Amino acid sequence: MAQQESLEFGKADFVLLDQVTMEDFMENLKLRFEKGRIYTYIGEVVVSMNPYRQMELYGKDTIEQYRGRELYERPPHLYAVADAAYKAMKRRAKDTCIVISGESGAGKTEASKYIMQYIAAITNPTQRAEVERVKNVLLKSNCVLEAFGNAKTNRNDNSSRFGKYMDINFDFKGDPTGGHINNYLLEKSRILQQQPGERNFHAFYQLLLGASDASLDTLHLSRDPEAYRFTKEGAGSNCLGSDQVNHKAVQDAMKVIGFSPEEVDSVYKILAAILHLGNVRFVPAEDAMKIENEELISCLAELTSTEAEHLLNTLLHRTVAAGGGEVIRKAHSSNEASYARDACAKAFYERLFCWIVARINKVIEVKNYDARLHGKNTVIGVLDIYGFEIFDTNSFEQFCINYCNEKLQQLFIELILRQEQAEYQREGIEWQHIEYFNNQIIVDLVEEPHKGIIAILDEACLTAGKVTDALFLESMNSRLGKHPHYTSRKVNPTDKSMEFGRDFRIKHYAGDVTYSVEGFLDKNKDTLFQDFKRLMYNSADPVLREMWPEGKQCITEVTKRPLTAATLFKNSIIALVENLASKEPYYVRCIKPNDQKSPHLFDEERCRHQVSYLGLLENVRVRRAGFAYRQPYDRFLLRYKMTCEYTWPNHLMDTDREATQALMEQHGFQDDVAYGNTKIFIRTPRTLFCLEQARAQLIPIIVLLLQKAWRGALARKRCRYLRAVYTIMYYFKRYKVKSYLLELVQRFQAVRSMADYGKSVEWPEPPAVLARFQENSKLIFRRWRARQIVKNIPPSDMEQIKAKVAALDVLQGLRKDWGCGRNWGRNYLVLVDENPVLAGQFAKRVEALKGKVHFRSVLFSCCVRKINHCNKSTDRALLITDQHLYKMEPRKQFRVMASIPLKTVTGVSVTSGLDQLVVFHMQNGHGLVVCLHKMHPANDNRVGELVGVLVDHFRRSKLELRVQVSDCIQVSLKGRKRLVTVETTSEEAQPNFAKSRDGFVLHSPRR
Repeated sequence: MAQQESLEFGKADFVLLDQVTMEDFMENLKLRFEKGRIYTYIGEVVVSMNPYRQMELYGKDTIEQYRGRELYERPPHLYAVADAAYKAMKRRAKDTCIVISGESGAGKTEASKYIMQYIAAITNPTQRAEVERVKNVLLKSNCVLEAFGNAKTNRNDNSSRFGKYMDINFDFKGDPTGGHINNYLLEKSRILQQQPGERNFHAFYQLLLGASDASLDTLHLSRDPEAYRFTKEGAGSNCLGSDQVNHKAVQDAMKVIGFSPEEVDSVYKILAAILHLGNVRFVPAEDAMKIENEELISCLAELTSTEAEHLLNTLLHRTVAAGGGEVIRKAHSSNEASYARDACAKAFYERLFCWIVARINKVIEVKNYDARLHGKNTVIGVLDIYGFEIFDTNSFEQFCINYCNEKLQQLFIELILRQEQAEYQREGIEWQHIEYFNNQIIVDLVEEPHKGIIAILDEACLTAGKVTDALFLESMNSRLGKHPHYTSRKVNPTDKSMEFGRDFRIKHYAGDVTYSVEGFLDKNKDTLFQDFKRLMYNSADPVLREMWPEGKQCITEVTKRPLTAATLFKNSIIALVENLASKEPYYVRCIKPNDQKSPHLFDEERCRHQVSYLGLLENVRVRRAGFAYRQPYDRFLLRYKMTCEYTWPNHLMDTDREATQALMEQHGFQDDVAYGNTKIFIRTPRTLFCLEQARAQLIPIIVLLLQKAWRGALARKRCRYLRAVYTIMYYFKRYKVKSYLLELVQRFQAVRSMADYGKSVEWPEPPAVLARFQENSKLIFRRWRARQIVKNIPPSDMEQIKAKVAALDVLQGLRKDWGCGRNWGRNYLVLVDENPVLAGQFAKRVEALKGKVHFRSVLFSCCVRKINHCNKSTDRALLITDQHLYKMEPRKQFRVMASIPLKTVTGVSVTSGLDQLVVFHMQNGHGLVVCLHKMHPANDNRVGELVGVLVDHFRRSKLELRVQVSDCIQVSLKGRKRLVTVETTSEEAQPNFAKSRDGFVLHSPRR
């Protein structure tokens, strides 16, 4: 069952308080903070306290505890609200959003990261590669955007200086398929100046303190933030180790996201260019201004891939269209040059940031999505936007930020308080009205057309002539002086906390904020001279060109006046609120326990103020008096009708309301519900959870029933298909077999009369079933054809044929030429053509040996050259009978020099070349190395004949003879292992043996 927290930690849900008072609320909030319980519920709203320390509340084990659980089953946690939003999106196919709000330093950015980590962890169980890529990019984008959009402030070491709304798209299975990031109002004025104790954006310090020396040299930078005007104010609060680690993390994240190396280089070049631009100083010259440190111009030109001369002219002059196509070049004054330089630096950084966001969006956008193929595309939005800010000096940025928070508070009031009460009244549910502060009056003060502060500010910016910030303030005093939430020193002269001609105050829902009008007009106009835009558009760097598309316009081209910064921001916030209002919202309300960033200090007055302006107490009252869940009757029945016998599969009652009432009464929940005109209202989540449990138990049974019916239908359909298929296959196989056999008979019916007995006839391609039949038929045909050929061979040639077959078998194609195509004479020394002088003597010697030894036949005879006992080459005659191998001396009437019993020969080795080397191996380990020569014709090849004759004889005698084909033959001579190799040469007329390092080498004449 659900894991419940002990009462020693206070109430886990403020709705469970005994009395709904500010004192009880604060007491419970303080107790839970001191006990390390930083999360508390108000129904489905999570109240989060910034602990200012690392907590063991996250990780894989904790994620598994909250995966698939209902909100109240586990102690309050961000994971619970993330899972609730994910389940609502997946179950009801409804877009949801998680709105994280609170003032600066309350922990909004960390909360959004933990929510993103949870959603990434519980999705894509099948580990699809594309889904994993999208998840990695979504997670890594936080790292990059924090580096370029966050900065250290006095209230927060990692304060978001921009607003971020991220839409995560999911497919019908609930896996992320892409997303989109919207950014709002980057605080680009921080580039120029920071308040004491604060830093510029993290990216600058990470570059200066984390990049390698080689990279800094390429960018012409030093490792000292104090050397640059834009970073020296925050140089004293650097954290070297952290910036180094974060720089490496950002580079890795950009690589994972898909930034190319060239794009990453361009990003850091732009950062370096901004730092160098801040150090550019102007001094008066004779008729105009000049740059004091002109060496920076070459660095800037290199970093921006522009021409130094054009860059210098852009910094010192301005081009103005005078009408009629005439263009005037006007030199800057000192103030104008400084203003242009600073405006360029701000625009540089803002466009770089927007380009990074657009680049990430391009990677994570949903690609090739078709609702007909992939199902409904649902969305979870996560809003992490700057909190309410009150500084010592509040300017245009704080005005916009606080206006944004007013709009979000208005949305909270609209969705949580006003709409809920209005719905109860509309549905006829008994309800006690709860009073709450509606901040619509403050929103109207800022954004109302023609009357609001933004409209007055735009009017001042568009007025011709010299209009100052003080005149803008005067205009507000005259038109808004009677507004209950506006005041100034002129409107209220007794309030000396404001300065004449400079300050005005707005009574926000979160408290009174005094704004200084200094810089309001310039920041709202956001002026940047067209010369800079054209210069950057003509840069050789493609990233810079992409950032400045309007630079392609001609100076004389008339364009529409751009919207002011305040109007652009107002339009984007209105669109954001409309987007959020179209989704089912889930809220995380972040509270900052103290301003000292202490993990132990609970500043009660500070927290009370935040609880008050966030409307948390009113939220508790509405939640206690209201209902946790509501749903139209038809949709409610569609989901839960299987849990009641009266409604499954379809009810027979008059209305869906009666059927819903019967369902709830069967479960015994009638005391926890109310029935409206069109919807059922359920008071506690526990009732809904019990219904979900009952449904979850029945779904597998229903699924099995549907599966059984569907599988049966599919099986029957498949059976019919298979029967038809097998019938078609049967007749088709018969047709193929019959066609094949007829084709076979037609092709081979006349092979007896062919000269080659059908060798040239091509076999038809058999059907698969007759593949084995064709192989066997080919074997039978080859045997028949061989028999037909053998029948025509004369008996006298059979011995030669058998010898050639034996040679073919043992040589296995390893020898290039072995005399297969010629007639084998075997006993060559008795032939007059081969041995014209001594043929008679050799014949007499053979007859004498035959009478003495009684051998039956001569297997082979030929002249050879062998290696003698002195390791010299000697000519001999070789005679091989069916009993002995004889070495003879031709010059001494073929006297027998040595007789070797043929059965003692164990092997023969020959080479793969055209030489006539033959090596005999004996049982006693000795060897005989000879080379056949003095042959007629001279290029005759008799090695194959000798091998074939010997192998055929040994096989008939049932003896074994090993035949080896190798170009390096090992042989034993006089008890020593020797290697015999062959070298082909054209210098020798006759083969000749010579000693080598490892044995002997035969110098064979080139054939």
